[in-house]
Amino acid sequence: MTPVSSSVPSRHADWLVPDWPAPPGVHALCTTRTGGVSRAPYDQFNLGTHVGDDPLAVAANRQTLQSALQSTTPDARAVFLNQVHGDGVVLLNASTPDGTEADACVASAPGAVCTIMVADCLPVLLAHRSGQVVAAAHAGWRGLAGHAGQGVLESVFKHFCHEALVHHASIAIKNGASAPDSPAASELAAHTLAWLGPCIGPTAFEVGAEVRAAFCDAPGALGAAAAPCFVARPDAPGKYLCDLAGLARLRLRAMGITHIYGNDSTPPWCTVTQASRFFSHRRDSAALGGSGRFAACIWRG
Repeated sequence: MTPVSSSVPSRHADWLVPDWPAPPGVHALCTTRTGGVSRAPYDQFNLGTHVGDDPLAVAANRQTLQSALQSTTPDARAVFLNQVHGDGVVLLNASTPDGTEADACVASAPGAVCTIMVADCLPVLLAHRSGQVVAAAHAGWRGLAGHAGQGVLESVFKHFCHEALVHHASIAIKNGASAPDSPAASELAAHTLAWLGPCIGPTAFEVGAEVRAAFCDAPGALGAAAAPCFVARPDAPGKYLCDLAGLARLRLRAMGITHIYGNDSTPPWCTVTQASRFFSHRRDSAALGGSGRFAACIWRG
């Protein structure tokens, strides 16, 4: 993990910037719990309006984020979704309202900032090497598992491909081709970068047999490949430790996306154990009465 670049105000030096070969004009960052005005248990940089925090503090924190984004891209605007642990996807533009219900978003319009809030679930950012299409997804276990091996990552990549094809056709027509050949999804996947942000780690995410079944019972090789991401707890029959980021990597690779960066399931990425840096719903809600939300953002400049 790397600190935020010098293009973002220095008071946010703890924020993360993906260490990946992003194409020119594509920007991304992930906030932490530092740099804001919220009080405990939401201290400091809570961006969630639905967790019980003072609305004025959340508004101030969101404005701080907007200012940071606009220091790089003057017309940038973070769009905050109403995330429901599903696989809904929305195409963002300058007028997309906050509160739009979806768990993933795609943007080709410059300045529309794909924004995913999390506090244990996994944020996933996507960028096409052309720099013309970006996306973000909220991958909790329910959304990631989906149904029969089709979840939020498969859903967002389908919309991502559509926008990439629209861009490809537009460029081809401008160059004089009347009926351009469209690249296959496999070709688009080969030119797509993915970055996984912080989430609950494999030593902290205890789940039941139903969660394991949601992944391991998926059809074909996808289900079989998921088994190593679950480690049975000998002291708790029917309970498993789950590698959420590992499951996401499997899903991305199954779609042909192999340029994967960020969360490698090691302790520094774990929201539960890195208490001073990340919010964690599982760690804090019962013990402290609530938890804030941090956000992963990606946009075209």
